[in-house]
Amino acid sequence: QVQLVESGGGLVQAGGSLSVSCTASGRTFDFAVMGWFRQAPGKEREFVAAISPGGTTDYANSVKGRLGISRDQNTVSLQVDSLKPEDTAIYYCAATIGGMTRNRDAYNYWGQGTQVIVSS
Repeated sequence: QVQLVESGGGLVQAGGSLSVSCTASGRTFDFAVMGWFRQAPGKEREFVAAISPGGTTDYANSVKGRLGISRDQNTVSLQVDSLKPEDTAIYYCAATIGGMTRNRDAYNYWGQGTQVIVSS
């Protein structure tokens, strides 16, 4: 089993930066692909970024160039730069042992989410 807890959300002005983190516990974390998803009001949860156990990364095209995902021991972090109002969403950490994927249905474990609000 893997347990995930996000932190670091908040209110930020457009153009600013924010870092959200996910602390994981459980025996399988070292072998899990960790992903970040986000869900804006009235929209479906969408893929943002993922990182493999070996450090391979993948980013959604819509955010590529503004995001950085990293992992260190039991923590996975997401840095978002040049924030835009459309980045406002609940950001969720997720884990899968099935390999790199953008498919949210493939992720077995989810955190409770952390709210990010970007003001214009």
